[in-house]
Amino acid sequence: MLRRLLFIVIGVFALVGCSGMQIEDFTRGKPAFKPEEYFNGYSRAWGVFQDRFGTIRRQFVVDINGSMDGDVLVLAEAFLYADGEHATRVWRIRPLGNGEYEGTAGDVVGTARGRIAGNAMYWAYDLDLPINGSIWRVHFDDWMLLQDDGVMLNKSTITKFGIELGQVFISFRRLPANLPGDAGP
Repeated sequence: MLRRLLFIVIGVFALVGCSGMQIEDFTRGKPAFKPEEYFNGYSRAWGVFQDRFGTIRRQFVVDINGSMDGDVLVLAEAFLYADGEHATRVWRIRPLGNGEYEGTAGDVVGTARGRIAGNAMYWAYDLDLPINGSIWRVHFDDWMLLQDDGVMLNKSTITKFGIELGQVFISFRRLPANLPGDAGP
C-alpha cells in the first residue's frame, strides 16, 4: 500500500513539476494548511531521496513531535534511514502574517522562508547536508500539499549551484497523541 502511494505521489509531482507552480495556484485548495495546527502534536513521515537520474538512493522514516512555544512552532524530528543511520533536526517556525513564514534549524543556513495559500506551502532554504564524510551546502525548494484525512505530500527539489541533485518525496500522517515507539523502516 505504501509503495503504491509512493508511486502515485511521484507520478503526480512529476507531472506538476514541469508546470512552474506558483503558491497562488493553490489559493482555493482545501483543506486549508496551517503548519501550527497540522504539526502541533505527533506525526510520522515516510520518504525517499531520488537522484537526478531517477535512482532511489535513500529511504527513511521520520517521527515528528510538534509543540507551540508562544507563537513559534517547534518541530523535533527524529529520522531513521533504511541503512540504520539516525539523525535529528529541530525546526523553529514563526508565522509572519499574510501567509508568510520563516524558520531556523541547526543545519539550515540562515533563515528558511515560506508562503502558504490554501492547502499548499512553498518553503525554500539552504542546508548543510552531510554526504560521505563531508558537508555539502545545498538548496531545498519544498512544496507541501495537505490532503484529506491528515495526509500531507511533500516534494523537495535539491540543487547545488543551480544544478539539480535529486528530489525528496515524503508522505506525512498525523498520529494519535500517544506516539507509538521509535521510527522504523
